[in-house]
Amino acid sequence: MRIETKAYGPVEIDERQRLHFPGGIIGFEQFKNYALLDARQQPFYWLQSLDVVEVAFVLIDPRIFRPDYRPDVPGEDLAELGQEEEGDLLVFSIVTIPENQNRMTANLQGPLLINRKKRIGRQSISLNPEWRVRHVIVDELAALRA
Repeated sequence: MRIETKAYGPVEIDERQRLHFPGGIIGFEQFKNYALLDARQQPFYWLQSLDVVEVAFVLIDPRIFRPDYRPDVPGEDLAELGQEEEGDLLVFSIVTIPENQNRMTANLQGPLLINRKKRIGRQSISLNPEWRVRHVIVDELAALRA
């Protein structure tokens, strides 16, 4: 399937890359259909709306810089995804990239949870107060190495 992307122009995707977010993403609730792509710069991913090309998000697996990260979301959020096995669930954080890229942040308070087998996702709110909306990725990586 050929889609139009904000960052890469037209690209071919596999049907397995399509995702449905029944509730949308916070602030973008009206957009339900997305494609998950590998970004050109690892370890990032690109979540491209299939509804409106201008809507797209940079994602990262938060465990890359916070190996202790657990989303701590309400059980009904997980039930909504129909998770059957531990390996079915992908967890991502939305990345914000400011002009100074060394200050890019990841939202650990509002993780994106995706059932990769059913290809459905939702954004949840973590119940753990340790996880904030803006975790500076470079600072978190530096703390890991200390």
